[in-house]
Amino acid sequence: MAPSTLPTTFVPAVLESELYVRWVVAGYFHADPSSDKPPYSIVIPPPNVTGRLHMGHAFEHTQIDALTRRKRMQGYEVLWQPGMDHAGIATQNVVERQLAGEGLSRHDLGRDAFIERVWEWKNTSGGQISDQMRRLGDGVDWDRERFTMDDGLSRAVQTIFKRLYDDGLIYRAERIINWCPRCLTALSDIEVEYQDDDGELVSIRYGDADSALVVATTRTETMLGDTAVAVHPDDDRYRHLVGTEIELPLTGRRIPIVADTHVDPEFGTGAVKVTPAHDPNDFDIGQRHGLPSLTVLDERGVITAHGPFQGLDRFEARAAIVAALRADGRIAAEKRPYVHAVGHCSRCGTTIEPRQSLQWWVKVRPLAKMAGDAVRDGRVQIHPASLESRYFAWVDNLRDWCISRQLWWGHRIPVWYGPGGETLCLGPDDTPPTGEGWTQDADVLDTWFSSGLWPFSSLGWPEQTDELAKFYPNSVLFTGYDLLFFWIARMMMFGLYLSDGQTAPFPVIALHGMVRDKYGKKMSKSFGNVVDPIDWMDAYGTDSLRFALARAANPGTDAPIAEENVEAGRNFTTKIWNATRFALLNGATTTGELPDPQALPAVDRWILSRLNTVVAEADALFDDYQFAKLSDLLYHFAWDEVFDWYLELTKASFSQGGSAADSSRRVLGHVLDTLLRLLYPIVPFVTEKLWTTLTGGESVVIAAWPTDFGYRDPAAEAEIAELQEFVTEVRRFRSDQGVRSTQPVPARLELTAALAPHVSAIRQLLRLEPAGESFEATATLPIGEARVSVDLSQAIDVDAERRRLEKDLTAAQKDLDSTTAKLGNDAFLAKAPAPVIDGIRERKAKAEKDIERIGNQLATLTAR
Repeated sequence: MAPSTLPTTFVPAVLESELYVRWVVAGYFHADPSSDKPPYSIVIPPPNVTGRLHMGHAFEHTQIDALTRRKRMQGYEVLWQPGMDHAGIATQNVVERQLAGEGLSRHDLGRDAFIERVWEWKNTSGGQISDQMRRLGDGVDWDRERFTMDDGLSRAVQTIFKRLYDDGLIYRAERIINWCPRCLTALSDIEVEYQDDDGELVSIRYGDADSALVVATTRTETMLGDTAVAVHPDDDRYRHLVGTEIELPLTGRRIPIVADTHVDPEFGTGAVKVTPAHDPNDFDIGQRHGLPSLTVLDERGVITAHGPFQGLDRFEARAAIVAALRADGRIAAEKRPYVHAVGHCSRCGTTIEPRQSLQWWVKVRPLAKMAGDAVRDGRVQIHPASLESRYFAWVDNLRDWCISRQLWWGHRIPVWYGPGGETLCLGPDDTPPTGEGWTQDADVLDTWFSSGLWPFSSLGWPEQTDELAKFYPNSVLFTGYDLLFFWIARMMMFGLYLSDGQTAPFPVIALHGMVRDKYGKKMSKSFGNVVDPIDWMDAYGTDSLRFALARAANPGTDAPIAEENVEAGRNFTTKIWNATRFALLNGATTTGELPDPQALPAVDRWILSRLNTVVAEADALFDDYQFAKLSDLLYHFAWDEVFDWYLELTKASFSQGGSAADSSRRVLGHVLDTLLRLLYPIVPFVTEKLWTTLTGGESVVIAAWPTDFGYRDPAAEAEIAELQEFVTEVRRFRSDQGVRSTQPVPARLELTAALAPHVSAIRQLLRLEPAGESFEATATLPIGEARVSVDLSQAIDVDAERRRLEKDLTAAQKDLDSTTAKLGNDAFLAKAPAPVIDGIRERKAKAEKDIERIGNQLATLTAR
C-alpha cells in the first residue's frame, strides 16, 4: 500500500469498527480443533448476562486479549472461549422488577411462564456486554459463545450433580445458612459481604439472685429463640450452675445452662446465649448438647414467636424487646453505637440473617484437599506466588458449600420426591418418574456450581468432543485475585474430582488486581468515582484505553487509573501514527533482504542491536504476565529510541541519499515492522492499519511474532550512547542560555573518534553552523573528551545573561546561608515543628543545586 493512502490524522472511530468486523469475518479468531498447531486455550471469566462492560472487565480483557493475540502470532491454535453466566439472583431480580412495574409478581405468572419471561428478557435485553466486548477488540471465538443455561451446559450440570450425589458428596440437611430476607434465598459464605455497621451491644440479665447470668448480644430479637445459656466447663464462676435451668426473660420459659468449650471465658461475662436456629456457632453447640431449635424469624425477617412481638420486622422487634427488657429491669448495660462486622447480601445489600433451613450441600473437604494438593505439589502454579497463601487459607478451611437457592431462574436441582418418601436423583439421560405424587425439588443450584464447570463444560463435556480433546486442560486461567474463592476454588475442585485428582483444569492461575481510581480508591457508585470505559473509548480511542490499562497492570496488584493515563495513551498512539507516516514519506521499506548488520553505519547497527534486546525482554515479560513493565519497555523504546533518536539521526542520511540512505530506509522499515508487531497485542487497531500500510501484508493478526535473531552490538550501542549524551548536553546548555531550539548558532566542534562520523547529524540536530574565519567563542562546553565552542553573540546578550546569572547566584547563596544557619541552630531545631524543619532542609538542598547549576552556566560564558 502506498504511503499516500495513510491519512495525515489518526481518527480511531473511523478505523476500529471496520477493522474488527474484518477480523471476525476473516475468521482470524476462530479455533480449529483439527489443526496440528499446538493449542493455547483460555476462558473468559463469564460476565453476568445482566452486566455492562465496566473498567474491571476492560482491564482484564485487555490483558487476556494481548496474551491470545501474541500466541496466535507465535503459531498456536488459539481458543479464547467467550460466554456469559446466567447470574441467578441478579437476573431474577431484574425481571421481577419489570413485573413489579406491571403490577405483577412471579407468582402471578407461575414458574414456567416466569422462566419463559426471563428467557425473553435474555434474548432481547441481556448480553449487551457482548457488543461492548467487540468494541474493546476482544479476539474471542464468537462461533463458540456459550451460556451457562444453554442445553449443553445444563447437561454438564446434571451429570456432575448425579456423580457427586452417587459418591456421597452431595447431601441434603437442615443446617444454618446465610439467608437474604430481600432475595428470599440462601446464600453461600462467599456471597456475603461484611462491612462495619453501627449497632448496639446489649447486656441482658437472665434469672435472678444467685442463679442470675448476664449475656451480651447485638441481635436482641433472637433471644426469643434461645434454648440454653452456655459457659466454659473450666470457668469456676459458673461451674455450680451447669446442669441447672434459668428463666428466659419475657417468655416464661426455663432453659438449661450447659458447659461447652466453644465459649471464651475471657469474652464479656463468659456466658453466652444459645440460639441454635439463628446462629451457626449456636447451632453446633445445640447439636453437641441435643438442644431444640426454635425458629423465631420467618423468611422475610418477621417475628413468628407467639407473644407481643409477633408480626414485627426484626429491626422493629429489636427496639421493642430492648424497651420491654428495660422496663422489666433486665438490662445490665447498653453500648451504642457499637461498631461491628455485619454480613450483607452481595446482590442487594440487605443484612443477611443466619437461619436454620433444609438445603442441599456439597461435602467439600475431600474436594478441597485435592485443590490444595495440586498447588502444593507444583502441578498448578499461582502467579504471583505471593498469593498462594490466600488460596491455601481458603481451601484448607472450607466449610461444606450450600448449593441450593430458593429461586426459579437457574439449574433446577435434578432430584424427585415420591409419594412414599422416595428420593430419586436423575442424570441428563434419565427419564423423570411419572405417576401421582412425584414432584421435583423446587430449588435451583447456586450460580457458582455451573460456572465452576466452565473450563470443560464450555468445550462440550460430558461429551468427548474434539474441542475438549484439543483445548482441555486450558493453558492458563487469567482472572482477578478476588475470584480465588468465588470461582477458582470451585473450578479446581470440580476439574480434579472428574479426573480422580490427577488433572487440574489449568496449570497456571495468573491473578491480576482490581482497578481503582487515581487516588487508589475502589471504584463504586456510592463513591461517585465509577467511569464507563466506553466514555473513554469514545473520547480517546480503544487503543488509548487499552494501553493505559496495560501500563497499570502489575501481577496481583491493584491498578489506579485516571483519565490523564488514557490521554497519555492517546498521545502515544498518535505518535506511533505520525512517526510511521513520516518514515513512509521518507522511503522506509520492508522490501528486499535486510542488509548485513556488520556492513551498516553505527546508527543502524545500534537500533538493530537495541531492537533485538527489546524483543527478548518483551518475550520474557509476556511470559511472566508483566504487562506494566512490558508496556513501559515498548513505550520508551518506541518513543525515546526509535522516534526521538533513530528517526532524527537518519534524517541526515536520507537527505544525502546514496547506498547508506537506502540501507537506512530498509533498516527503518524492519524496525517499524517489528515494533508494530510487538505493540499489536496491546494496541491492535492502530498497529493493524500501520502494519498493513507499511508491509502490504494481509493483517498483523496473522503475522509472525518477532523473534530475537541474536544480533548484539555493544560497540555501536556505546558509540550512540556517547552521541546521545553529547547532543543532550548541548541541548540542555542551549536551553539554559535561553537560545531557541531553532536558532542557528556558529560552533567549533572538537569531537572524539566515536563522535566524528556523526558530525553532520550533530550539526543538523543541534542547529550548529560551521565556525567562520571571524568566529569568536562566547562559551565553551566540555562534554567528556569532546568540546563545543559557540558564538552566542547573535543569539543572546552575553553580558546581560552573565549579569542575570550572577544575580541568581547571589540569591541562591543567600538562601543557602540562611537555611544552613537555621539548621545549625540547636535551639531552633528543638522548638520548630518537624514539617517546618523538613521544608528548610528542602530549601537548602535546592539552593545547593541552584548554585552548582548557575556556576556551571557562568563557567561556560567567556568574558567579552
